[in-house]
Amino acid sequence: MKLSDWINKQKTGPAHGTAVIADERVKDDARLLDFTGRVHMEVVRRLGKNMRLSESQLAEVAAVVAEEMAGVEDYPLSRSDQAQVVTGTIYELTGLGPVTPFLNDDTVGEIMVNGPNDVYLERAGKLERAAVRFRDHDHVLKVIEKIVGAIGRRIDEAQPMVDARLPDGSRVNAIIPPLALNGPCLTIRKFAADPYTMQDLIRFGTLSTAMMNFLELCVLGRVNIVISGSTSSGKTTTLGVLSSYIPANERIITIEDAAELQLRQPHVVRLETRPPNIEGKGTVTIRDLVRNALRMRPDRIIVGEVRTGEALDMLQAMNTGHDGSITTGHANSPRDMLSRLETMVLMAGMELPLRAIREQISSAIELIVHQSRFRDGTRRITHICEVLGMEGDVIQTQDIFRFQETGVSRTGQTTGEFVATGIRPRFAEKLTGKGFGVADSLFR
Repeated sequence: MKLSDWINKQKTGPAHGTAVIADERVKDDARLLDFTGRVHMEVVRRLGKNMRLSESQLAEVAAVVAEEMAGVEDYPLSRSDQAQVVTGTIYELTGLGPVTPFLNDDTVGEIMVNGPNDVYLERAGKLERAAVRFRDHDHVLKVIEKIVGAIGRRIDEAQPMVDARLPDGSRVNAIIPPLALNGPCLTIRKFAADPYTMQDLIRFGTLSTAMMNFLELCVLGRVNIVISGSTSSGKTTTLGVLSSYIPANERIITIEDAAELQLRQPHVVRLETRPPNIEGKGTVTIRDLVRNALRMRPDRIIVGEVRTGEALDMLQAMNTGHDGSITTGHANSPRDMLSRLETMVLMAGMELPLRAIREQISSAIELIVHQSRFRDGTRRITHICEVLGMEGDVIQTQDIFRFQETGVSRTGQTTGEFVATGIRPRFAEKLTGKGFGVADSLFR
């Protein structure tokens, strides 16, 4: 089914009978949304290319247009209704429609649009339904097209899924019919205007001060690190914070599907993948970018996330002098991350023996930082785990720090404490040799 046919079907509704909305307030809201849409289109028509007005000037134009159209259509507008129409029009002209206020709300971490009538927010790790809606499926689709068009990407029947980003680095995923049965779906994972620091993570309860000091030494001492965790566990945030410890005199190359890392160092080269064009050609994958990065004289390579065969290229880079590299990957535990890396290397199409793959992994990766998201919405680093090497056919690991869960409080909060296992990592001597003394007190 073509996208246009699908949208028309949603507009016309079922062939036999239409559901009657008993709630008059919902009817009024729908009428006001439709009216706001018409005001928006009329403002765009009148202004033409002269859209470089301030918000206050646009608001004046929208108020005049709304008053004129209300008179022509005999549609009574109260003062609050007019304010809502003007605000909605401004959101359409300068933002992303009804979800615009949530983009500016620091308490909102994620925005999820499941079709025109269902918008959800994540606050403090918990989901809540937002009191806004879109006019129809076409309205959601236009907002999606506005986002992806700004960075030169497209979404249509031939390519109904897309990853994109907003100017502030927030991550965007969109999927449209016929793949999305609820209608066009939009997910925006926001990022702080000012990147989080390690002190912020300590304040959030993500890790302890001892863990922070240890990780800082690991980054400065060029330890190869993999950050693992489930979806929405905070891997990218931790990656950004760890990357902030890289010295300013080093050349950093970041590789991502949608560029979102915000590094403050002066010498950063940001690379981003490219989807296929309308002819299905021109794809540039993370693996292509990792290979290219090796020719760019990097001091550090940071890969936003390894998912497939690029894991092999990343491991080879770590094993050939590009130490201090950092990446993330989806996994349920540090041990699971190692197993997933084996699978990813096999996806590269190289028929390597399993033992050879494990030797590559154990010699390349020195530290796994595993992060989890708990039921109460909190995100914590639950394991800082050293990769020791091979013993027989098995990769050996040992925990340096871990989060010891003790239970759940009366308010539903997960309780526990960060503890050191008392084990001094084997690569501590390597750090000491580079001038970064590792105090034994960190591991008590």
